Formats: sequence, structure tokens, C-alpha cells
Amino acid sequence: MINKKITIMFVDDHAIVREGYRSLLEKQVDMAVIAEAESGEEAYILYKKYKPNVIIMDISLPGQGGLVTISRLCKFNPKIKILVFSMHQNPALALKATQAGAKAYITKSSQPDVLIRAIYDVYRGQNALSSDIAQALAFEQLVGERAVLSKLSVREFEILRMLVEARSTQEIAETLNLSPKTVSNCHYLIKSKLGVNSDIELTHLAIRMNVIHLLDFSTSVFQKE
Repeated sequence: MINKKITIMFVDDHAIVREGYRSLLEKQVDMAVIAEAESGEEAYILYKKYKPNVIIMDISLPGQGGLVTISRLCKFNPKIKILVFSMHQNPALALKATQAGAKAYITKSSQPDVLIRAIYDVYRGQNALSSDIAQALAFEQLVGERAVLSKLSVREFEILRMLVEARSTQEIAETLNLSPKTVSNCHYLIKSKLGVNSDIELTHLAIRMNVIHLLDFSTSVFQKE
């Protein structure tokens, strides 16, 4: 039992999800949801306003995306405590989230008590993984072709995701608050690190590594049309 309430911000773009898990968390006598956000940009603003002890955040967010949001928040406060709560059971994505600065990665298929325990762990400064992610990491170890993802920085990974969504350099730059020149330079570095010579090869590689489906590629495309 914690001596004081753990203050929490919940970040998810689905209102029904936020409502359901807020109800779960507020049943805990030592937890209180003090803020909710629908996007990474809103999460950044609300964190500075409310300064919650723990942020519970989906990684599939509109706009700048979850990975960039985690990285941005951690730059603002290196001691920040972020727990990723995602439907994605891909160990590569979990590694990227922790590389960005998250303390925990829990899948939404986990039992509620797994999330509760992870909140306590993160609050105490410990790391946590749900069992499905821990097992996937233990068995897979990102061998073979998919290991190249580890060569990309968080920014480069997010730009790769947007490139295979057919977003323009200008659109990526505006979304990530970068200059078009920086995006173009990252585009070149991504191809160099992944060992491809063209955008077609880059897209094919991203498909083989499941990068497109990691963050709901099909949904984002339909939303744009």
C-alpha cells in the first residue's frame, strides 16, 4: 500500500477506453486519475500542467505518435515515469518504447491486475513488462532481418513509419516539428542504416519487418482518404 495517492494521466485517443480504465484505476484506494489526453501533443501540455506521478499511454496516437511523445516528455523531465499500455504485442515496438524512455510496456490483452502491479512498479522506479511481451523478447531476441530496427533512433523509426504511410516530407516535418531538410537527411540515413537504395525497397523491407502493421497502417490510410 502506498502512503499517498499515485496521481495518473491516461493518454488514449479512444474515449471509451479511457472511461473504462479510469473506472478501474479509481477503484484503487491509492490511485487517482487527474488528467486525460487524446493525443501526444495534448499529453505534453497536460503533463506540464498537472505533473502526474505516472503516465499510462497508448503508443498508437494521432499526430506525432506515441514514440515521439515519450521521447519528448523524457527530454522535458528525464525522471518521468511512463507506462505504455498498448494492443500491440510486438517485441520490437516494446524495445523502441523503452529506448524512447518508457519504464514499462503492458499489452491490453493482459489481466487488469497486471496493469495495476505495473503502475506500482513504475511509481517505485522499477521496470515492468507483461508476460506476453517478456516471453516474446526472450524467444525472439530480434534475430535476423528484424534486428536492423535497433539501428534506428526513435525519431528515425517514427519517420520510417510515416514514410511508408506515404506522407510527404513537408507533412512529416510539420507533424514532428522538424525542418524539411532534417526530415530529408533522416530519410537518407534510414535507407543507409537499413541497407536499401530506394523508397520501394524501403517499403518492402518495412512490410517484411511488420513496421506498417505495428501502428495500424491500414487505419491511418483510410482516415486520410
